[in-house]
Amino acid sequence: MKIAIIGTGGVGGYFGAKLAQAGNDVTFLARGEHLNAIRNNGLTVKSILGDFHVNNLNATATIHEIGQADLILLGVKAWQIKEIRNDLKSIIYSGSIVLPLQNGVLAVEELKESIDISNILGGLCRIISKIESPGVINHFGITPTIVFGEIDKSESERTQDLKAIFDQAGINSQVSKDIESDLWKKFISICVSGLLAVTKTTYGELRELNETRQMMIDLLNEGYALSQKIGVKIEPDYVDKSVSFIDSFPSNSTSSLTRDVWECRPSEIDYQNGTIVRLGEKYGVATPVNKFVYSCILPMELKARKLRN
Repeated sequence: MKIAIIGTGGVGGYFGAKLAQAGNDVTFLARGEHLNAIRNNGLTVKSILGDFHVNNLNATATIHEIGQADLILLGVKAWQIKEIRNDLKSIIYSGSIVLPLQNGVLAVEELKESIDISNILGGLCRIISKIESPGVINHFGITPTIVFGEIDKSESERTQDLKAIFDQAGINSQVSKDIESDLWKKFISICVSGLLAVTKTTYGELRELNETRQMMIDLLNEGYALSQKIGVKIEPDYVDKSVSFIDSFPSNSTSSLTRDVWECRPSEIDYQNGTIVRLGEKYGVATPVNKFVYSCILPMELKARKLRN
C-alpha cells in the first residue's frame, strides 16, 4: 500500500514509522532539519513499548511530489487542515482514503469543502508523543491507538482492509460503528489541555489539587452537556470514565496544545475549547470553564500567530 504521512510530528512520525517498518511504501511530509534528518538517517522512535528505527525513508516538503496515494494519513495540527486541503487533491484518486487524526470535531467538515466526501473517513488517535529532536520521535504515554470509521456509520470493506494494514504494522486500531460519538468523546477530554496551559500544570499536578481537579471535572461536564444537547450518543458515565482515564496518564505528561501555548507557538485552541464555546452559544449551553480557558489563551494565541506570519 502506498501511504502518505502528511505531517511527521509526534502522531504522523510514530504511526508512519510503524507502517514503514511493516514494509509499506510510505512517504513522509516534513520540513527543515526534521526533513533532512529523515532523508539522511531515517526515523528513530523512542517508545515506552520499545524503541525502533527505520531507514531509507522517502520524505519531501511538498505534497505534490508524493504522487497518488492509497492512504493519506493526516497528522498536521487541526488549524492546518484548511492550509493543505486543496494541495491534497493532487495525490488523491477515486480509491484513495483520507484519514484525519486531528483533535476536535471539524476536520471532516473542513476537508469535504475541497475533497469528495467518498474519499474521507472519520478518525482519531490516542497517543502522547512529540518530536524530541530532528529525526527522533518520543512516545511517552498511552498505548498508541487509531480509531476510524465511515462517516455515515455504515460497515465497509475498505475499513476492514485498513484494519488489516494497521494490524500487520502492529498498530492498535478499532473500526468504529459511530465515529461521531468517538470523536466527541476524545474532543471533550482533550479540552483539558487548555486548562493545563492556563494553570501551568502537568496532568499529575492538575488532577492532584482539589481546586484544579474540580475545574477539570466541570470542564468535562460542560462538553458532555453540549454533546447531549446536539444529540451525540455518549454513555451517561462518560465523565467518570474520562477522569479515570486522565488519572492513568503519566504524572509529568502534558499535551501538544499545552506545550504549544507555553512555547508561544500557534495552537489548536480554536478547535478545542474555542469550539466548545461557540457551539455552546449556538445551542444555548453554558460553558463557563471552557470560556475562561479560551479567553485566557486567546491573547497568547493571537500573538503566536502574528509572530508566525
